Amino acid sequence: MTNMPSQPETSLQIRRTFSAPRERVFQAWTEPEEIKKWFGPGQMVAPMIAQVDLRAGGHYRFEMRSSENTTMIILGTYQEVQPPERLVYTWVHDWGDGKKSDEETLVTVEFLDQGDKTEVVLTHERFATKQECDGHQEGWRNCFEAIERYLSLEMDFVKVPICAAASAILIVPTR
Repeated sequence: MTNMPSQPETSLQIRRTFSAPRERVFQAWTEPEEIKKWFGPGQMVAPMIAQVDLRAGGHYRFEMRSSENTTMIILGTYQEVQPPERLVYTWVHDWGDGKKSDEETLVTVEFLDQGDKTEVVLTHERFATKQECDGHQEGWRNCFEAIERYLSLEMDFVKVPICAAASAILIVPTR
């Protein structure tokens, strides 16, 4: 595998602000049971398998299946892990038939604290072609939409007494 210097046409960057604290977004991005609930490009079902060894030198592996029943595996190695601020990891496709992509790409994810919100800056670089880069741009957009939906389902609730004599309460969302 060749590690070529990043070129503008073979790297991408996506920024999105989420209405959740940085620690929460980092957790959704790194905990296997949470990853299974949101991760995956448009035509793929969220991972059936999500394995994460969250440490520098640790490996991850996500296995997904499409509606046409094809398998896609994404795997790599964590180069840098700074909870809850930053992740850097390699990225390789395995198409489920033993054929891995020839190029190893690099993903950097920064989680920028904005109080009760978090800006996520994702940079994915070292693509062999502009076409591969463009395909991943769309895949990452789908993932960002999915994690935004996932995080927005976690509404905070408060208990409001509605009948003191019966000790009844009403649970209402705060946002």
